[in-house]
Amino acid sequence: MRDRPGVREGASVRGCGSCGTGHARAAETHTSGSRAPEQARPWRAAAEEALYGPGGFYLRPDGPSAHFRTSVHASALFAAAVARLLCRVDEVLGRPGELDFVDMAAGHGELVGGVLDALPADVASRTRAYAVELADRPPGLDHRIEWTAEPPTGIRGLLFANEWLDNVPVDVVEVDAAGVARLVLVAEDGGETLGAPVGGAEAEWLGRWWPLAPEEGLRAEVGLPRDRAWAAAVAGVERGLAVAVDYAHLAGSRPPFGTLTGFRDGRETTPVPDGSCDITAHVALDACALPGARLLTQREALRALGVTGGRPPLSLATSDPTAYVRALAGAGEAAELTAPGGLGDFGWLLQPVGIPDPLPRG
Repeated sequence: MRDRPGVREGASVRGCGSCGTGHARAAETHTSGSRAPEQARPWRAAAEEALYGPGGFYLRPDGPSAHFRTSVHASALFAAAVARLLCRVDEVLGRPGELDFVDMAAGHGELVGGVLDALPADVASRTRAYAVELADRPPGLDHRIEWTAEPPTGIRGLLFANEWLDNVPVDVVEVDAAGVARLVLVAEDGGETLGAPVGGAEAEWLGRWWPLAPEEGLRAEVGLPRDRAWAAAVAGVERGLAVAVDYAHLAGSRPPFGTLTGFRDGRETTPVPDGSCDITAHVALDACALPGARLLTQREALRALGVTGGRPPLSLATSDPTAYVRALAGAGEAAELTAPGGLGDFGWLLQPVGIPDPLPRG
């Protein structure tokens, strides 16, 4: 359960919706013949320990705040939009006496705190807020927020997972010279080699969701652990809406060399499973989707929730210069959240449970 809070000035916003040649070069550089590096193991196991094991990246006292930022940190407009979505769920549920908001991968609680602040008073007074996170509760967090390592069950309201699934570790596979898809093994220093052929449920998942041509060097990430993690999270919703937001790809446009990468000190870097950097890969959100789900881009979702990025009228500059400057800054933030080729290309997976889809279409 982890979000990625913050980034240093000038550092990259994590989550470009594309996979460029840098990932291909990483694959070419680090796959190292037939001799396995010392203590090499599948990427899923290595990333699990590097991120969440003792001293792991997401459990360090300082957290990952110096390494990247997400939509939550780009603008308070994001939390305000999620608050409006929670209000829509509240209306569909008939304004219950207690309304749940669950922030999966809560980081330092920035999103859940921002949502509480943005809610109308009558909704906020009925909202029970949960921050789901493996790290310790940060000091000074709003007392209204319940800090927990596991999501609650029987949720009636909104479960929101912003950039959680991309950090659920997955196995990486690569096609060898004979056209066989094999597990990629990795040592702690990042050196890679090919292991056993992929089989069982993982091979079935690849065949359905990410089929690989028998061309040497093609790579994929087996998203089965993410499908299972998302299904388990949705199972905790008794009635309401579950939303996963992540940088994603869909069938028919999977990146040929995969998307595995790292982030350190605000910059994208070669992934090394030693706990020194984030290890992440884009999400096959269409594979995660359960019956009745809806997929759309962040640009579409935020526009439906009132985040448009439109410039204020120039007449406001004359009548109220302060308001004009404030509105202009908000327009810039909205533009960043919805920008093509950036945060606007993130995928939103909406999974209604026992209610109609509360997000307007069109």
